[in-house]
Amino acid sequence: MNPSRTNRVILMADDDVDDRLLVREALAEAAVPHHLLFAEDGQMLLDYLKGTGSYANQPDAPRPELILLDLNMPLKDGREVLREIRSDAVLRRIPVVVFTTSRADTDIHQMYELGANSFVTKPAAFADLVRLMKRLTEYWFDTVHLPEPVGHKA
Repeated sequence: MNPSRTNRVILMADDDVDDRLLVREALAEAAVPHHLLFAEDGQMLLDYLKGTGSYANQPDAPRPELILLDLNMPLKDGREVLREIRSDAVLRRIPVVVFTTSRADTDIHQMYELGANSFVTKPAAFADLVRLMKRLTEYWFDTVHLPEPVGHKA
C-alpha cells in the first residue's frame, strides 16, 4: 500500500454503458481520486490485463489496482474471466470485486470458490452507489495492505 498515491487505477468490466457511466459519476461524487478504465466484455478485460489483442501495442497501459467484474457479459462472462485471472501468477494478486445485479446464492458461492475477493450487488439508488464506491475504495486503497505486483520496480 502506498498512501501517497492519489489516482488509483480501477478497471471495470461491464457491458452495460449506463452502469459504467453511473460508476464513473459515483466515484466523482464520492470524491475518490481514481483513474477509471472500462472493458466492455470479458475478453476485452483479459486482453487489457495480458497486453494481447487490441492492447498488444500498449505496453505502458496502467496496471489496475482493483477490478470491478460483472458476471454476465458477452464473449467471456465474469466466471470465465475470474478463472483465468486466478490461474495467472501475475494477475492473481489484483483484487477482484464481483459487481453485479445478482443476489443468487449459487452465484455468490461460485464466485468465492473461483477466488473473488468480494461479491457486491449493485445498488438501485445512486446515493447508495456513491456510498458503496467510497467504502470499496477506502477499503481496497486505504485499509488493506496488498503485495506489490509481480515484477514491480520499487
